[in-house]
Amino acid sequence: MPLNLVILFGSVRSDRQGIKAAKFVQRQLEERGHTVTLVDPMEYKLPLLDRMYKEYAPGTAPEQLERLAALYRAADGFVIVTAEYNHSAPPALVNLLDHFLEEYFYRPSAIVSYSGSSFGGVRAASHLRDMLAELGMASIPSHFPIPKVYSAFDDAGVPADTAYLRRFDRFASELEWYARALRTARQEGLPRKAA
Repeated sequence: MPLNLVILFGSVRSDRQGIKAAKFVQRQLEERGHTVTLVDPMEYKLPLLDRMYKEYAPGTAPEQLERLAALYRAADGFVIVTAEYNHSAPPALVNLLDHFLEEYFYRPSAIVSYSGSSFGGVRAASHLRDMLAELGMASIPSHFPIPKVYSAFDDAGVPADTAYLRRFDRFASELEWYARALRTARQEGLPRKAA
C-alpha cells in the first residue's frame, strides 16, 4: 500500500553534499511505490523562527507555511536528512522543524545522517531523536548513516557502492511498517489529552 512520505532536508550551504543523499532517498522511496516530496530549505527560504504556524490566525500565515502545513498534515511519515554540525543538527534543519508542531503528531520519522567523516553524522542523529520525539514524530529504531558523503553518491544521488541499496531496503521496510501502523491507528482515533 503506497504511503505519502515527506523528506525534510536541512542544509543551505552553497557547496552542500547532502542533497545527493536526499536525492538517493527520494528515488529509492519512489521506486518502492510511494509518493515522496522533498522539502528543501533553499526552496522555501523560511525566515528564522519568529512565530510558529499555529500562532497565526487561520488564513494569515505566510504562503510557504500554509503549503508546508497542508503537506505535513497529509503525510504518513517523515524522513529527516541531516548533516552533522558541531555534533548536532544544522540550524537550517532545526529552523525548518520548529515552525510546526501538531502537523507532525502521530507520524513516524526516520533519520538519514551524513558527514564528510567516517562517522556518518551519528551524533547529530542522536540529538535529533529527542527533538523529533518532542515534536510528536518519534523516530524509528533504525538509522541510516552515510559516511564520506562527498564520494558516496554522484550528483544525481546514484550510490557509488550497491551496499547502500541493501542497507536502505531494510531501513525503508521498517519506516513503512511504522507508517502503515500509525496511519491505521490515526484512522481509529487519537489518544485523549489528559485533563
